[in-house]
Amino acid sequence: MKGVILAGGLGTRLHPLTRITNKHLLPVFDRPMIYYPLQALINAGIHDILLVTGGNNAGDFLKLLGNGRDFGLQHLNYTYQEGEGGIAAALGLAEHFVDNDPVCVILGDNLIEGNFRAAAERFIRRGAGAQILLKRVPDPERFGVPAFEGRKIIGIEEKPRRPKSQYAVTGIYMYDAKVFDVIRTLKPSRRGELEITDVNNWYLRRGELDYGQLRGWWTDAGTFDALHRAGNLVARTGANKLDAPTRPARPARPARKR
Repeated sequence: MKGVILAGGLGTRLHPLTRITNKHLLPVFDRPMIYYPLQALINAGIHDILLVTGGNNAGDFLKLLGNGRDFGLQHLNYTYQEGEGGIAAALGLAEHFVDNDPVCVILGDNLIEGNFRAAAERFIRRGAGAQILLKRVPDPERFGVPAFEGRKIIGIEEKPRRPKSQYAVTGIYMYDAKVFDVIRTLKPSRRGELEITDVNNWYLRRGELDYGQLRGWWTDAGTFDALHRAGNLVARTGANKLDAPTRPARPARPARKR
């Protein structure tokens, strides 16, 4: 399965910080934000990864992450998103990279305490359709929110004023290769964006949407409150057992002859 990290956008909710850098390069406790979703994909067993970014600071990701060697990757792929168009539009840029394989998408401002390897393996075994991961939250109105009939999801609303459940659709999505055909059929929402919720509802209407629940804490870091909370959570409990990337040890110098 391929992995895609979406790290574009303007990050206007974090102005003035994001006037001088990309949101996903801001620190969360002791590391840049982008380290966390990258490590989350690796912990899920995904090593062929594309980073979608944009804006004036896109080159800084290359300076920071390079070819991914510090994370144990053989290489790391990049693509550039011009302007903003929504999550689905950003994902659409990954079509040639995904190349008919299943894909796991994670938003660049999402942090998790544990990992979702079991969910990724379940989706690979399933072989088709889509899978989303949910988390119970105190403020579901900030996210896509599923409505249930028993244990079955019957619909997903994007940022509803009156949420029909206390669950948020986290920024971790898994799709088969049909997702790119779906994206081409989307029309911009009232926000002027191609909504990932519309993609998820497309699979839901066809009975092809599965879901699971994340264990441990989950948070985004897209607002000042969320960024502060994310830093506190990482400081207190860690995030997806993230170890600071280190370069391979240099060979020891031979002892000098005396």
